[in-house]
Amino acid sequence: MPLGARAGGLTALAGALLAGSLSSGPAAPPGGASPAPPGVRAEASALPGLDPDAPKADPDAVAARLLGPLSDPVLGGPATLVVDALTGQVLLANRPTEPTAPASTVKIATATAALTALDPDTRLRTRVVYLPPASAPPAATAGSPAATTGSAAAPGRAPLAPGGTLWLVGAGDPTLTAATGAAGYPPAARLSDLAEQVRKAGITAVGAVVGDGTAYEGPGMAPGWRDGYVTDGNVTPVSALSVDAGRATPGAAGPRSLTPDAAAAAAFRTALTAAGVSVGSVSTGRADAAAREVGSVQSPPIPVLVERMLTDSDNDLAESLGRQVAIARRLPASFDGATRGVLGALRDAGIPTDGASLRDTSGLSIDNRIAPATLVAALRTAALPGHPALRTVLSGLPVAGFTGTLGDRYGPGDTSPGAGVVRAKTGSLRIVTSLAGMVTDSDGRLLLFGLFAPVEEQGLTKMALDRVAAALASCGCPPAGAGPPSAGPPAPPGG
Repeated sequence: MPLGARAGGLTALAGALLAGSLSSGPAAPPGGASPAPPGVRAEASALPGLDPDAPKADPDAVAARLLGPLSDPVLGGPATLVVDALTGQVLLANRPTEPTAPASTVKIATATAALTALDPDTRLRTRVVYLPPASAPPAATAGSPAATTGSAAAPGRAPLAPGGTLWLVGAGDPTLTAATGAAGYPPAARLSDLAEQVRKAGITAVGAVVGDGTAYEGPGMAPGWRDGYVTDGNVTPVSALSVDAGRATPGAAGPRSLTPDAAAAAAFRTALTAAGVSVGSVSTGRADAAAREVGSVQSPPIPVLVERMLTDSDNDLAESLGRQVAIARRLPASFDGATRGVLGALRDAGIPTDGASLRDTSGLSIDNRIAPATLVAALRTAALPGHPALRTVLSGLPVAGFTGTLGDRYGPGDTSPGAGVVRAKTGSLRIVTSLAGMVTDSDGRLLLFGLFAPVEEQGLTKMALDRVAAALASCGCPPAGAGPPSAGPPAPPGG
């Protein structure tokens, strides 16, 4: 796309936000956003569409343009697939149907499955249930006067007798947080809100708080996961109950908890104490069926969770969304159920999964195998008309030089042509470095690609993959001998 055609990037981005094709964060503070600091790009392309009038790229021309970047020895001969998003024409292919280790690019499959299998209005609901001591009157339930007024108990009723048990019952929301400051975007469910609901139900003391993460089953770690994933802060063992995804404090880097349900129960005790509810012991276990609900909070809706998973490459969200797909498809909420559910949902959407074998839905397992053609087909399904629910797959992809795991890439230099126009999911393990997404070439044609280098990620490896994607972005690749496209008649007044 000529430079002039990209000059209106901010206007196009604003238009896309108003049209609902991209998610926006919270409103800017009074006075508007601060200007970008020197050296920071102030333009990103809107979510691209399919332009049937844009000149088609020629396979031979694409191959010639990418020959140099793909031949970089640091890439080790990557599996490659480039297709025209509108027509599906294969423009370049190297082992496209051979199952390969995807690393985190498998999150494209997880996102597609979640958006097809789950209702977009679904929210993951964390509950608090209470079983009073035998001598105490029953607790007020959510919606009763005791739960909605500011008093400690309903009018005419004394607070409940001390004792009894509270269960914090997880439904798989890893964004549940112990934070008490200003809400971020998307606003997460909070333990402090649950604690206030408990206090308003008239409960001033309990003998025990119990964390219940039993909505998910099976082991918390998948085959092919390194033992160091938890201590390195990549993921917490999968549980239906966690707070801040097992981090020691909200947003903290470093090791995660090996027992996220127990850590969540301990964090809830802290929140209860701050709300004026005294707590005895803390443990984990399944909630008593006779316990009554006294509070609940909800996650953001599924499409927002999917977008965050893709942009930030959030492993905890990916594993939880996989289990939600399993539950929706009446499969066990385990690694096995999640992977079967995701692949089944892809097939139901008409996406081929030949040869795929997954051990998790985050991409952390070195045992995962999936064909580049499967992930590119998922991207094309999202890009084509007729699947509006899947647009989140595209809007959630990190934007080169701007957001998520591509925010610090495509700076000045030979990768800069991709800044703002490459949108792609990253992936890295000790056996693969990958990049899969979309790019609008310099003629305005939307191309989809998957690049899978069978080498461990290093700075040079990522930059080499970025050069390939940047070469696609700068590719006006008509057939040999074809001249530049006609500019056409002038636009009428008003654009």
